[in-house]
Amino acid sequence: MSIQRLHVGPRLSELAIHQGVVYLAGQVAEDPSQDMAGQTRQVLAAIDRLLAEAGSDKSRLLQVTIFVTSMAEFPAMNAVWDAWVVPGQTPPRATVQAALARPEYKVEIKVIAAQG
Repeated sequence: MSIQRLHVGPRLSELAIHQGVVYLAGQVAEDPSQDMAGQTRQVLAAIDRLLAEAGSDKSRLLQVTIFVTSMAEFPAMNAVWDAWVVPGQTPPRATVQAALARPEYKVEIKVIAAQG
């Protein structure tokens, strides 16, 4: 059973596909100078692009883990998430407060999805 990896770097691959399941690396904002809502929009756009490349989309999410640096900003992240997620197709999700790799990052999102 093969594993397909895309955007392979020395430390991580942006995504892996195995037996029809797409695993994305945690995604962070390209422009971390944005506020929580802006960073969340960037992250979700990156997820959309990677899922499309893997033959999937946000309606096929199996599990999502969201890391935020401050639960005080949880409502701002949720507002963007609620506008993005497909109604009736909301995945199992966990949100935790955590220190991220760089202090300017406010949110990181990791998803697992089924291929299309």
